[in-house]
This record gives sequence, structure tokens and C-alpha cells, in this order.
Amino acid sequence: MSNNNDNNLIRFTKEHNFGFGTVLFLGIFIYVVIVLFIYFSSDPIVRYEVVEGSLSSQNIYRAIAVRDEHVIQSPYSGYVNFLAREGQKVAVGDIVYTVDETGKLNEYLESQSLLENTLTDKELDDFKNELVDFSHSYDPVSYTEVYSFKYSLQNSVLKLANSNFLESLRQAQDEGGLSTAVKYCTSSEAGVVSYWIDGFENFDPANISMDTFDERKYEKTNISANELRAEGDVVYKLSESEDWYIIFPIKETDAESFEKQGYILCRFLRNQYESWGAVSIIRNDKDVFCRLDFNNSMSSFVNERFLDVELILNEETGLKVPNSSIIEKEFYLINENYVIFDTVNNIYYVILSGYDDTGQPITIRKEISVYSHDEEAHVYYVDETFLTAGDTLHMENSQQVFVIKDKGTLTGVYNINKGYADFKEITIISQNDEYAIVKPNSTYGLRVYDYIALKADTVSNDQFINE
Repeated sequence: MSNNNDNNLIRFTKEHNFGFGTVLFLGIFIYVVIVLFIYFSSDPIVRYEVVEGSLSSQNIYRAIAVRDEHVIQSPYSGYVNFLAREGQKVAVGDIVYTVDETGKLNEYLESQSLLENTLTDKELDDFKNELVDFSHSYDPVSYTEVYSFKYSLQNSVLKLANSNFLESLRQAQDEGGLSTAVKYCTSSEAGVVSYWIDGFENFDPANISMDTFDERKYEKTNISANELRAEGDVVYKLSESEDWYIIFPIKETDAESFEKQGYILCRFLRNQYESWGAVSIIRNDKDVFCRLDFNNSMSSFVNERFLDVELILNEETGLKVPNSSIIEKEFYLINENYVIFDTVNNIYYVILSGYDDTGQPITIRKEISVYSHDEEAHVYYVDETFLTAGDTLHMENSQQVFVIKDKGTLTGVYNINKGYADFKEITIISQNDEYAIVKPNSTYGLRVYDYIALKADTVSNDQFINE
């Protein structure tokens, strides 16, 4: 009996019932996975708000000062004593230094206590000013400047009371019988005196290179007082003209801008003195240099070869955008006579050749987006998505036609105010490594407070932007 019951059993296969809810869940899951994949595999679109501004570029340079410097050699051998102070202007016939051929002058002056002098308030003030100037310009990196200051200070101490020394000298000649041993050396030309040489006295700017600015190779020799000098040795330099210039390396991108300005206001950082310099550009095989010519203030810097200067340039102002937002895009060039502006609907359109359903030729009015207008070339820049190369356009109320073929490139950014990427042409006024200043309020361009894509390569024209 049990066997018969077993034979009557019916086995059912299990059915998989995919309901609507399951299908909906799977669809949402797949969509989320795709969205997450796209999000993490692509760069996010970051907005940037356009603001008004200017570029704060670094306009400080290390320059070489070049003057008309004449090296003066001693006609005698002996111990040199300077009577003119460094940076002092001397006239023709002024006594600059003396030469003691025997070496007995200093011994006599010391024995008679004739070298003991007191300084006037004016001389003390000059001495203090030298100390203040050095403390303001001191740079621990350029320690060699300390030695230059040391020699300059020594000479200043010896020369601040030069009138007293000259009186003592004449007394020593009268009393000590040294009249023939001491030679008075006068200046044959008018100019500014300096007591150092460095090999730049006959510098030719045509031979300049970046190696010229390597201060590790620079050697400055100070000429000290009370030292024994042979006939023909250098005793001082004379700068006869207030005309001088500075020269410094610049970028090629700055050369054209500097040259256009003609004159640039230069601030000397050592004493904050400002002067206008005439611009000229010097180029060699690899590098570019700017030369600024001045006709004043030479004597203020007669003791320096290297100067730190700041150029006070005319800063351009406009709309400030990051360079990463700038892109170049191609457009069709359409003759302006074939582009019509509908003043009622505020749209541009063209009359395009086409065919109806029966294959008969007709003309179609097609709306387009214009991105720029070149008034000189008489063309409009039209997006490639609206037209195709080879399309034929008709002039309104005329039998003339225009075949689309030429393209042009515009520089611009992607405006995302309306939730999609819309290309806007820009005109760059000035630019540095990070930002560009563009012309504001142009017909097809940007406005202040517009939002643009921070990185132009993360979007495409007409792409919808998900906030």
C-alpha cells in the first residue's frame, strides 16, 4: 500500500518569480554603480567665480650698474693718503690724494700729534648715515659686502676730517722739511671719486651673459689709504657723467611689454630712491636682458656694482581668471552677410539649403549661436554643432550663396551659470604663471561674478553641469 502511495506523488520544480520590485531594485543598483564609476573615474567639475583684479607679479631684480668710469693711475711711488671722500664730487684742480715718497710723513705727524682731530657735527652725521645705510641693506648671504663696507668705513674715517689733515700736512712740510717728499695729486677732470676696482670699468653690454651675474666669481678690490703704491698703480676712479644704466636678465614674455612702455619707474631698494629709466632690450643666443638708462642719481650708487631694484609697472586690471580655465576652441567662419539677427526674438539665424520629404530643394531657416564677430575680417564664429562643412548658405533677399569650409580658433572659458557649459570668448590683457587678466564686459565675453569651470579640460561645450 505504501508503494502505491509513493507512485502517486507529483514533484513540482521551484519557480523563480522576478517581480517588479526586484527589477526596479536591480535597475537602481546598476545606475548607482555606473554613476559612482563615472564620478570617481573623472575629474569633478569645480566652479570658479570671476572677480575683478590685477596680477601681483614679482618685479624685483638683481641688476648690474654700469657707469662711465675712468681709472686713475699714480704718477709717483710712495704712501698714498686720500683727501677726497668716496662719492665726493671734485672739480678740475681739486686735490684728491697725496703721495709720500719717503714714508716719513706719517711718522712725523704721529710724533707731533698732528693726526689727532675732532669731528664736527656735520661730519659725525655723515659717518652715522653710512652706518645706517649699511644696516638697512645688510644681507647675511652676501657676506663679502661686509668687507667692502669695512674698507669704505676706513676711508671715510680718514677722509671725514680731510681739511684738518691738509692743515697738519702743510705744517709738517714747513716744520719737518718734507716739502719735496710729499706730492699733491689733483684731478684733471670734474667727477665723482671712488676707491675700488672690479674689472667692469670698461664693460661692454654686447658681451653680457648670465655668467656676468654670477657673484661667486665677482672680485672687488678696495684701494686703502696709507698703503705703499708703485708708479702706475691704480689710486682711484673718476666717474665724470651722471648718465649711467643698470642691466638685468628678464623673461622673453616680459621683453615686449617693457619695450612698449618706453620708460619704467625704478625703485632702488637700498634707499627707496625712485627714478625713471629709458628701456632697451638686449638679446644674446639664449637670454634676454633689460637695460634702463638714467641721467641722475649716479653718485648715490657710485660705490655699488650690484643693485636690487623693483620695477613699478602699470598694472593692468580686469577680470581675473585662472589659467587652468582657459581653452582654445575651433569654430566655423561664416561671412557676416549670411548671418541674420532677429531683433524681435533676439536670436541669430542663417538660411540653409535643404530638401523636403519629396527630395525637392528648399531653404531652411536655422538658428545658430554666435561666439564672436571679427569686424576686420567680416566673419562670425559659429559653433560646429549647428552647421557642417560643405553646407550652403543663402544671402537674404539675394541669389548669392556661401559654402561653409573655413575654421578659426578662439580663446575662451566655459561659463556654467545656466547649468551647462557655454563657451565664452576672452581677450587676455596680461598673464602670469597662474592667472590671466581679461577684458571685461565684451560683447561675447564674461561679466564679473560669472561662474566658470575651473579646469577647462574637465568639460565640453553644452555639457550639463550637475551641482
